[in-house]
Amino acid sequence: MRKFFHIGFSALVLGLLFTSCNDDDDYETIESIDKIKIDSVKIINDTMDVFTVQSIKTYSTYSSHCEGFYGYDYVHTDNSTRTVTAYKYITNGPCTQESYTAPSQINFSPQQTGTYTFKFWNGGTSWITKTIVVE
Repeated sequence: MRKFFHIGFSALVLGLLFTSCNDDDDYETIESIDKIKIDSVKIINDTMDVFTVQSIKTYSTYSSHCEGFYGYDYVHTDNSTRTVTAYKYITNGPCTQESYTAPSQINFSPQQTGTYTFKFWNGGTSWITKTIVVE
């Protein structure tokens, strides 16, 4: 029993010695969140059935690999109008400064028939407008 305890204790000590104490080995800390303009929007079908789901893809260009998609602000301004603003995160890690374009998506699942207007923020006071008819 004493030999088993000695071997187990030695394994525990070795495990602790080989474990890194640096918390930042696997990820970078998000430093800030900011709006990012939506460059383009891809809607597969401009007509769809009520209670079905359609993925709407948006594309944005990030200035470095320290930035990435964070989320959307998806606002129902009335029963048929939606405004969509994309947000990016900015990390504190080392990164390449080359820009890249990446897709993100929203799943639209209408509960009523009608014509829906989507306005996607494109920078400043510009918006990309898309319409989906729900039957």
